Amino acid sequence: MKFSAEQRTTLAALADAFIPAIPGRHDAHPTFWARRGSEGVNLDQLEAAIQAQPESAQKQFAQLLDLLGGPLLGLTWFGPPKAFAELRPEQREQLLQSWAQSMLPPLRQGFQALRKLCTFLYYAGGDASSANPNWEALGYPGPLALTDGVVDTPKPLATLHPERDVTYTCDVLVIGSGAGGGVVAGELAAAGHDVLVLEKGPYCHGCEFTQREADMIGQLYDARGTLSTTDGGITLLAGSCLGGGTTVNWAGSFRTPDYVLEEWAREHQVPHFTQASFKSSLEAVTAALSVNTDYPRHNGQNQALLDGSRKLGQEVRLIPRNEKNLDDSELHFRGLGFSTLGDRYGVKQGTLNTYLKTAAEHGARLLPNTHVERVTIEAGRATGAEALCTAADGRTVRITVRAARVVVAGGAIQTPTLLLRSGLRHPHLGQHLHLHPTVAVSGAYPWPIEAWYGPSMSVVNDSCTRLNGTNFGAKIETPPAHVGLMAMTLPWTSGEQHKQLMQQVPNLGSFIVLTRDRDGGRVRTDRHGAPLIDYRLSDYDRNHMLTAVRTAAEIHAAAGAHTVYLPHGTLPTLRVREGRIENQEVLDGLPHLGWKPNQFSLYSAHQMSTCRMGGNRATHPTSPSGETYEVRGLYVADGSAFPACSGVNPMLTIMALAHHTAQQIKAEMPRQAPAQAANVGQTVA
Repeated sequence: MKFSAEQRTTLAALADAFIPAIPGRHDAHPTFWARRGSEGVNLDQLEAAIQAQPESAQKQFAQLLDLLGGPLLGLTWFGPPKAFAELRPEQREQLLQSWAQSMLPPLRQGFQALRKLCTFLYYAGGDASSANPNWEALGYPGPLALTDGVVDTPKPLATLHPERDVTYTCDVLVIGSGAGGGVVAGELAAAGHDVLVLEKGPYCHGCEFTQREADMIGQLYDARGTLSTTDGGITLLAGSCLGGGTTVNWAGSFRTPDYVLEEWAREHQVPHFTQASFKSSLEAVTAALSVNTDYPRHNGQNQALLDGSRKLGQEVRLIPRNEKNLDDSELHFRGLGFSTLGDRYGVKQGTLNTYLKTAAEHGARLLPNTHVERVTIEAGRATGAEALCTAADGRTVRITVRAARVVVAGGAIQTPTLLLRSGLRHPHLGQHLHLHPTVAVSGAYPWPIEAWYGPSMSVVNDSCTRLNGTNFGAKIETPPAHVGLMAMTLPWTSGEQHKQLMQQVPNLGSFIVLTRDRDGGRVRTDRHGAPLIDYRLSDYDRNHMLTAVRTAAEIHAAAGAHTVYLPHGTLPTLRVREGRIENQEVLDGLPHLGWKPNQFSLYSAHQMSTCRMGGNRATHPTSPSGETYEVRGLYVADGSAFPACSGVNPMLTIMALAHHTAQQIKAEMPRQAPAQAANVGQTVA
């Protein structure tokens, strides 16, 4: 959708309501208080974010703006019959507060969508050539200068640049280049097979990673970072660029717990998860990624998690990370914290720096900026794909691929969506969606935390991972912390309250509660073939989440925080004195608050199990070899193939499973000589 002049007026008024000018504040940064939202929210960026949504979501947003732009708005909060832009500032704020706690789900959804967009863009956006004017007042430095150790070599991976409609032929077509697709491409190309990789997102390298939130989240994430469930209750972060999630993730390289692998093998009839073949694949990808715990120090919030957990006598351990060539310099320590916005220093060993390099060295062809419309199928066998590539000048080029085998690795949202668009109809395809639903618990400390520096996650608390004798519970970790994401995550109860909270960000440390969800959702498609994501956090999983929220709050208190902010829209706040929570009744009352969608902020960076692998073809779309039961020669090699939720950050498990699947494909294909693998079979249409 394109915003009309009236809609832009409404959005500017909304930005001013969420981030108002507060007169009369005379602290060290009076311009911070005097500045209002419309001075910092780039409506063109907001429009681009909405345009990345499915058509149904765009239509819904347009209806929301029409409601806000007319007199019927008064009926939603028993206010005067005026458009939002015509209300007085105090009335605008009262309306937003009313919507935030409304019993009507669409009003809560509208409030949260507008709040997230306005606060994120205000604090994260700005002119790429200068610092956001709010950063100085918040003590946020932004990314380091481009002259500080940035990789400035030419792009190491050659990519295709078709200028006209074209047909490619290959042995294996790989759709997606992240933890799954990158590994498969590297393994099969090294074995002598002609591999073509199609990637929906762009290829960035070195200084192209500006590490500014609004730029990089808009460029490197699916739907420009606005992917969400249909009810808006959960925001999903999914990498969509060459290297996929391995380019933007937090570098945590967890091995799947044995009890999870045993559960998968037993309950889903996939014995290889407990056998030597999968262990061998796990060892292979661990070595390829240089996984280690040799980082020289923790950042402020990881140190708080470590100290607080130990004081409480809880289980805590270091997180292996896939980085190498680190030293104890300030350059590396400060730069690591920005690597979730693209690593421009070359230390993160994602598929860009490992398996995709191997693939390219063995003749694989890489084509980014390419959206696959469908996999082609003839006589029950995959034969290739049809896709659209966006050329450098913005033109659309049609791509046709003829392949002996097709591997889909677009992630647990896009993979089932593509398979459904391609005509697959397995009753469990798109079902059993797991998200590791996640909330943040923040603590304000008497000393600087500066959570944007250092390894984003280096410590994990496992005290809540297996609750009540089950395999389900939650991990307590730390997230990347930059001002845009912090502004979006921290609850908003008024414009002044939110500004006051944002001024605390240098001293805020956040823990995340990452829940292993037992009960799932589903992915389906709209009439245009775009994904629609349905998920509602169950009572069972919410109880586990809240148990871990209590633990996270207690860790903050033990680590020295003087205030703890709990993850609910009403901003329940704990006061701490000498490590003891003074208003314990607030923590005890947390389960009794409303936990309906959009009454609190819920996030997911891990999507799994929508094309789950298993031995029973009636209940699992994908076989233990990775091949779909419905279509021969069509494989799934990403987190969607997990039989169930992994319970840990899934990158290493995805890579090991993709490696294992690649060995199955190798065994079924005749080995070809390297000279044959270099053949670039293509015809111009």
